Amino acid sequence: MIDPRNVLRTVWTGLGHDPTALDRVDLTGAEPVLPSSFAVGTAMQASVAASALAAAEVWKARMGKAQRVGVDMRAAAIAARSERYLQIEGQPAPELWDKIAGAYQCSDGRYVRLHTNFPHHRDGVLKLLGCAYEKAAVTEALKGWKAFDFEQAAADANLVVAAMRSFDEWDAHPQGQAIARLPLMSVERIGEAAPRGWPEGARPLAGIKVLDLTRIIAGPVGTLTLAAHGANVMLVTSPNLPSVAPLVIDTGRGKLSTHIDLHDAQGRDAFAALLREADIVVQGYRPGGLAALGFAPDAAARVNPGIVYVSLCAYSHEGPWAGRRGFDSLVQTASGFNDAEAKAAGIEGPKPLPAQILDHASGYLLAFAAMTALRRQRAEGGSWHVRLSLAQTGRWLRSLGRVDGVNAHDPARGDVLDCLEESDSGFGRLSAVRHPALMSETPPYWSRPSVPLGTHPPAWP
Repeated sequence: MIDPRNVLRTVWTGLGHDPTALDRVDLTGAEPVLPSSFAVGTAMQASVAASALAAAEVWKARMGKAQRVGVDMRAAAIAARSERYLQIEGQPAPELWDKIAGAYQCSDGRYVRLHTNFPHHRDGVLKLLGCAYEKAAVTEALKGWKAFDFEQAAADANLVVAAMRSFDEWDAHPQGQAIARLPLMSVERIGEAAPRGWPEGARPLAGIKVLDLTRIIAGPVGTLTLAAHGANVMLVTSPNLPSVAPLVIDTGRGKLSTHIDLHDAQGRDAFAALLREADIVVQGYRPGGLAALGFAPDAAARVNPGIVYVSLCAYSHEGPWAGRRGFDSLVQTASGFNDAEAKAAGIEGPKPLPAQILDHASGYLLAFAAMTALRRQRAEGGSWHVRLSLAQTGRWLRSLGRVDGVNAHDPARGDVLDCLEESDSGFGRLSAVRHPALMSETPPYWSRPSVPLGTHPPAWP
C-alpha cells in the first residue's frame, strides 16, 4: 500500500521544511482514482498539498497565524485533466491535438510518438518524412524508418519526437542515468541580496509579482497556482509564437497577459523593466534558451537582487538531452511509462497515462518550490534559483510504486461536475476545474478572468 502522507512528507521535508507543519494537512481518498497502474492520484495529491501548505506557511510568516489545508485525492487527479473538462459557453473547448500527433510503428516494430501541435513542429516532421499532412501518409512514411533513427533525426532538426523505451532501456540510457542522479527539484542560492519585506495584503501571495514565461501546461499550471494564492502574475508571450487555445484559456485564469518579443531590443528593454519590479520569474525554455537573450538566472539576479528564478524544462539541465525539446507525452514515451502501462493493461503498443500527469504534478511542485524560495528570501535574503523538469517528476512518480488501477473508471465530464466552477472570461462563460486544495483561512481562487494573449500593456498594475 502507498501511504500518501509519507509521500507528502518526503516531498515537504525534501526542501528542508518543518515536518510539524504536516499536522495541519488533511488528506482524503485512496488509489485508484484514474485508470492507471501508476499512483497518479497520490502524485497529484502530494503535489497539490505541498503547494497549498507552502502557501499556508507563507501566510503564517506574514500574518503569524496557521491554517488547515485539505486535499482530496480524486479532486487532485481531476485537476490533472483540467484541459479535458473545459467548456466555453456550454460547448467543448477547441481540439487540443493536431490530427497527425500520436504514436506510430516504425520498420523495426518499435514506436515513436510525434508532437505536432505547433505548426513549425508539424511542418518539420512532414518535411523530414516527405509526406502529406494525413495520418495514413505519416503511417506509411514511418515504415521506412527505424524508431531510434527517426527520434535522432527529429532532434537534430529541433523537432519533438520520442521513441518508446522500456524502463530498463531508459535506465541504461545516458539521459536516464543523468536524471537518476538528480533530486526531485532543487532550490539553490545564486546571489546576495537583503531580505525583502512582505507587501501588504490579506492573501498568501498578495502583492507578489510573478513574471510568467511558460507555455502549454506545466509552467502555466505552476503560475496558475501562484495566482490562486493571490500573486500578480504577468504572462509574457511573443506575438510571433503559436499557442494552443484551450490551454491558454484554462491556465490563463487569474493572470495578466502581455506581448513582448525578446528577440527585439525594445522588447528586451520592456521585459527588463518588468523584471526589475518582479519577485519571481518562471521560465520554461530549454536550458540556455533565455540565457541567449540576456536573461539567465545570474543576469536576472544582477538586474534584480533578491529575485526567485524558476527554471522548468523537459529532460532536466543535466545529461546529453538537456537541450532537447520535449512535452509530457514525449517524456512519458521516452522514459518507459507508455511501455509499462501497456504491459500492465496487456495490450500491444504504447499506452499513455490517463492524464498529462508529469505536466500537472510539475506545475504544483513548481509553485511549492517557488514559494519555498520566496520564504527563504524573506527570512535570510539572497537570490534563488529553482530547477525542476518533467523527467525528474516522472522518475519520482515511478518511485511511488504501482497500483491495481488499470481497469478503474475513467471519469467523463458528467462524473466530475462537483469539481467544476463557472466564471466569466475574455472568451465567454467558462466551466472549468476549480483549484483542488482547501484552505481554512485563505481559500485559493482566481481574481482575474482568463483573457486573450496580449490583452494588457507590459506594465505592472
